[in-house]
Amino acid sequence: MILKMPKLAKPTIEQPQTVNSDFLLSISSRLARLSSFDEILAELLVIVTDQTQGDRSTIFLNDPESQELYSRKAEGKLKHEIRILNTHGIAGFVFSKGESIIVHDVQNDPRFEKSIDEETGYETRNMLCLPIQNAQLEIIGVVQVLNKKQGRFTKSDLSHLAQIMQHSSFFIQSNQAIEKMQLQRRRELDLLNIVSEMSSEIRINVLLQKVMNEATRMLDADRSTLFLNDEKTNQLWSQVSQGLDSTEIRFPNHLGIAGAVFQNGATINIPHAYADMRFNPAFDKQTGFFTKSILCVPIVNQHNKIIGVTQVLNKRIGAFNADDEARLKAFTAKIAIALQNADLFAKEQNMKNYNSSMLQSMTNGVLTLNEENTIITCNKAGAHILGISAEQVINQNATTFFGNENSWVLDKLKQVVSDATTDVIMDAEITFSGELHSVNLTLMPLIDIHLKNIGSMIMIEDISSEKRMKSTMSRYIDPSIASQLLSSGGDMMGGKSVPATVLFSDIRGFTTLSEKLGPQGTVNMLNDYFELMVDCITKEGGMLDKFIGDAIMAAFGIPLGHEDDEDRALRASISMIRKLKEWNVTRLNDGKMPIDIGIGLNTDTVVSGNIGSKKRMDYTIIGDGVNLAARLESACKQYAAKILISEFTFKNLKGTYRTREVDFVVVKGKTQPVAIYEVLDYHDESSFPNLMDAVNQFREGIQKYRAGKWSEATNSFNKVLELHPKDTLSEIYIHRCKTLQADPPAQWDGVWVMEGK
Repeated sequence: MILKMPKLAKPTIEQPQTVNSDFLLSISSRLARLSSFDEILAELLVIVTDQTQGDRSTIFLNDPESQELYSRKAEGKLKHEIRILNTHGIAGFVFSKGESIIVHDVQNDPRFEKSIDEETGYETRNMLCLPIQNAQLEIIGVVQVLNKKQGRFTKSDLSHLAQIMQHSSFFIQSNQAIEKMQLQRRRELDLLNIVSEMSSEIRINVLLQKVMNEATRMLDADRSTLFLNDEKTNQLWSQVSQGLDSTEIRFPNHLGIAGAVFQNGATINIPHAYADMRFNPAFDKQTGFFTKSILCVPIVNQHNKIIGVTQVLNKRIGAFNADDEARLKAFTAKIAIALQNADLFAKEQNMKNYNSSMLQSMTNGVLTLNEENTIITCNKAGAHILGISAEQVINQNATTFFGNENSWVLDKLKQVVSDATTDVIMDAEITFSGELHSVNLTLMPLIDIHLKNIGSMIMIEDISSEKRMKSTMSRYIDPSIASQLLSSGGDMMGGKSVPATVLFSDIRGFTTLSEKLGPQGTVNMLNDYFELMVDCITKEGGMLDKFIGDAIMAAFGIPLGHEDDEDRALRASISMIRKLKEWNVTRLNDGKMPIDIGIGLNTDTVVSGNIGSKKRMDYTIIGDGVNLAARLESACKQYAAKILISEFTFKNLKGTYRTREVDFVVVKGKTQPVAIYEVLDYHDESSFPNLMDAVNQFREGIQKYRAGKWSEATNSFNKVLELHPKDTLSEIYIHRCKTLQADPPAQWDGVWVMEGK
């Protein structure tokens, strides 16, 4: 959204009326000396804060695609952006209305979001807020100055600020344009690199998968599909649908959005799929996927014939725009050649009866050599496998590059060129950068249309499958456990009943938090949060089972058990709370909301193993023990606790921890009561003073409470509050005692029935 800015009202006669021209020139000089946009914004904030005598200031720029205002913050070599919707708060009001405002009493202004001050500890008293306009009088952002150091902000301050920003907007606009050009240049280079890798792949199935992955990533979408036309059946088909199972999809080439594009040869860009009559929702119903936006372009070969379509679904931020259309058209134009080459290669291989195993042996690592045996191309995958950069490979002679250690490759290559045949060397060993690599090599001659030799090609496949498997498994379980699993073979991956301690954790108030942060901010926050929490789990030998939204499910004791799995789970939980506390200090210093979580632990016999279908399986756990852990995590909210464990976990602990029995409850969906305990080891004297004395008093209160001595129990809980006035759990029990004393139950066994989940 770009707004035309109304003319600002003329300032009243207050000092300063205008900005001295020499001073404006000095601003230009200061900004012109800076080399980056971030430096310019930072310097401009210093000038604005100083000239308005404010305490701090912020420049928010508008992102037209996401409809958000963003400000940048540099942290070391990284850049972070704070984003808010461009209609929210005082900044959003000024941007959307195009009005400059002075707010003398921010706290009582209904547009001000008080939660920001509450989270940061900073008190905003008054504010100047001014829209920033470019040379075309379009509003491109807002500048905000907080808390004048002496007195109140005046119209003169507003006029002063307006003149500074009017003079400086050129630097903002020009540097935005430069950044946009640099981004476009990077995208062009990325496209060239992608096309280079695609062109080297000659297996149709692998090529289709690569095309879909790159199209999805390039356009920041949820999913993409490449449909090719089958001239024999007049159907559009796809062997790969990125994000779905790899099953073949076929339908008549005149149906749906894809059919319309194939028949007419015109690009279709639909921001709302279900509002378009050409869209067929049947596939959504079949897969459970919800299609929101669609961009579909035809694939035209070098003979100007439409051979298929590329369809990209659900732009993650906003809708597909003209730039996306142009990039996808350029991408498909290049890929059409690779598709044709892949098709020709497939037909040639079929004629020569090349079996499918040979096709599968081909890999992404590709080196091509000219007639003089000079290496002229090396893709990224090839450089990665060899452990060197592409620049170290290209333009080297094969004799020098392969050297004495790999001289046998030269002999094979010479034989391949001489005989004009393809040679496949399985499970070979080559050495580069002092490291031994196990690979499959395919060597083939390159022949032009006149059957003249023009060079050769070496295709490299890394067969270190154990290393790849270990790397993947180490994202879920401790690396040492991954090594044991791989060394023990596949039998351990079957389903079986095992004792395990299950951990559930969840962020409190996540909905409110995500609304404040916006989509991009929420994703960034969760990535950072999960990184910290999973590290605590894996350090204790736990296995991450899954992420459930903002929740974490993990287990200790699978796939390999330890004698102290209960202690490992509890140590991980305590570490999670401590790490979160440290992280919240950093978040508050950065002006971000703190995060609070609850954790539930339960020990039981669960079923673990591969669960799912033949097409998709997960290594996970199920059982009543899992459900109880989830109930305990939820119960943390009711008992104002951070870590709750069941009696089954508590009884098996081998270490000594600071705990207190919280209640004897029947959880939702169960009939048998369970004792639950709160773990307090993450506390220090400031967060829980007189902890052990308070725990002892609380224990007496619980005993009297279960004996039905409401008045005596209340006295004990009050003593806890004298030792620790912020003990919410004691307050809960005082309220319970008064309620039970006023209306005593007919039969009292000390069991509390938990109504909620």
